[in-house]
Amino acid sequence: MSLYKKVEGIFGYRQLTLHMRRQTGKTINHKRVQRLMAFKGIQSVIRGKKKKYAHSTPQQVAENVLDRKFEAAAANEKWVTDVTEFKYGNGQKAYLSAILDLHDSSIVAQVLGHSNNNSLVFRTLELALQAAPGSTPMLHSDRGFQYTSLQFKKLLDDNKLTQSMSRVGRCIDNGPMESFWGTLKCEKYYLHTYRTFEALKNDIDDYIHFYNNERLKAKFKGLSPMEFRTKAA
Repeated sequence: MSLYKKVEGIFGYRQLTLHMRRQTGKTINHKRVQRLMAFKGIQSVIRGKKKKYAHSTPQQVAENVLDRKFEAAAANEKWVTDVTEFKYGNGQKAYLSAILDLHDSSIVAQVLGHSNNNSLVFRTLELALQAAPGSTPMLHSDRGFQYTSLQFKKLLDDNKLTQSMSRVGRCIDNGPMESFWGTLKCEKYYLHTYRTFEALKNDIDDYIHFYNNERLKAKFKGLSPMEFRTKAA
């Protein structure tokens, strides 16, 4: 399938069905697409397992205000955030911090850095607030050291944001963010070998633009996150 090749094999039968429906304007059954893929011997990339990391002693914590209520009635009402790790070159590491809006699953802001530190997370939040001026969303995270720091709490308070945190050892409390990391790595990172930080950054930025504007979602009736956001507005 030409579409499958164009996106480097990242689409499974659900995404292929959505795109084929849009391109042809026809009602295409996802089960038929699934059968054709099986006949052709093609499938989407299989995701790897998430690594486990040790927890640090927090300076301050917040309740799980979000409480797995992953739906939002409007944009900039509920944000979730996290940091994930990538490798490039000769075992070098890069860290991606991002904020996702639960209303439309769009990535509001992202920062790729060489170190997993407070400034990485602070800069991400600053960019998100610049992208949505005047917004005062709930911000949910895990209990990573950046999010439990007193400086981060002050930044939230100064901007009138409500803080929410996952319970210890409950990754599902931040399920949408975990799901996005899996999608990003499955559909872009695992398909390539990166020799430089710049090459990794370019691909991540390109993928997030694609994810926000071109990757269709069944729960949005075949719209991309930004299409759904614009229609809702």
